[in-house]
Amino acid sequence: MQQRPTIRTLFLIGVALFIDAPAAHAASIETPAKQAILLDYATGNVLFEKNSDVRMTPSSMSKMATVYRIFERLKEGRLSLEDTFPVSERAWRKQGSKMFVTLNSRVKTEDLLRGIVVQSGNDACIVIAEGLSGNEDAFARELTELAKKLGMTNTNLMNSSGWPDPNHYSTARDLATLATATIRNFPEYYPYYAEKNFVYNGIKQGNRDPLLYKDVGADGLKTGHTEEAGYGLTASAVRNGRRLVLVVNGLSSMNERARESERLIDWGFREFNNYTLFTAGATVNEAPVWLGEQARVPLIVKGDLTLTLPVKSRKDMVVKAVYDSPIQAPVLEGTRIATLRIEAPERPVLEVPLYAARSVEKLGMMSRLSAALRHIMWGENG
Repeated sequence: MQQRPTIRTLFLIGVALFIDAPAAHAASIETPAKQAILLDYATGNVLFEKNSDVRMTPSSMSKMATVYRIFERLKEGRLSLEDTFPVSERAWRKQGSKMFVTLNSRVKTEDLLRGIVVQSGNDACIVIAEGLSGNEDAFARELTELAKKLGMTNTNLMNSSGWPDPNHYSTARDLATLATATIRNFPEYYPYYAEKNFVYNGIKQGNRDPLLYKDVGADGLKTGHTEEAGYGLTASAVRNGRRLVLVVNGLSSMNERARESERLIDWGFREFNNYTLFTAGATVNEAPVWLGEQARVPLIVKGDLTLTLPVKSRKDMVVKAVYDSPIQAPVLEGTRIATLRIEAPERPVLEVPLYAARSVEKLGMMSRLSAALRHIMWGENG
């Protein structure tokens, strides 16, 4: 017997979602940065963005790709922190920010790693590039392939250090992707990004990341600056177990970079929060089953459902379990039979699949006839 589709609604009082939406919906804050993105690490939801997909000069923020390659080799066992690399004349002569390696010396991987992360050494980047790939051009090609593998769809890297080149570019979103992958994939090595200073060749240099010196929960990642790009920062901070990732670029000074990055991080933690609606396997609702051996089947989500939302918006959220009621037997466990629909004012609708928590077999012939008769006489389902 055909049943008219209906919507079964489950209201979740006091629980809500942030829906990943365009920047116009994601936030109401202004920034002088030419490019910016702020996202939640756990959910990937964008809290704020401005020109986040516009190609830009990443300057020394692209050193994160070089560091990622080092971390990758370390994790694979193809490189150790004690391995040493020779310093070529090309590396020794490189200008800009320097680690001050000595010509024809050999430098440990760990020192080079700190020289790149803390001191932003262009010379250290070239030593690594030549040591791992033979020359910097080959290494840069590997970095571009790495970027593609990570989903950085608008990135092309021409060198290991971020030295200005018209074909060396990335976007704020791509740099956030790189930062997120670094944090997620290399927890054992990521703490190098939090080091505030490093001494090499008797020269002590401080980390240029301004947030490391402020009480904002920052633990990385990398600054950048060129005349063309202005001042930039890729940063991450943790408060109460929640992590945000920020990229800003095109700021006018070191002071503006420090102020603006701190302001945006504070705003993100203050205005947004994460909410776990359901854990994996939890029953969201129960749907009636037509002509089934059980009258109802539980509806579940397969994974933890945690999303980010503006704190002020949680009271306006409506969550609905949507399906054709009743569900026709037989029902196979794990089959998608419904949708969790989340609606919020001025935001796109979010839909999450709901699955049958168990199988429900179809009634036998006599039981089906009895159920049909009850439905005709008294309107009962199944």
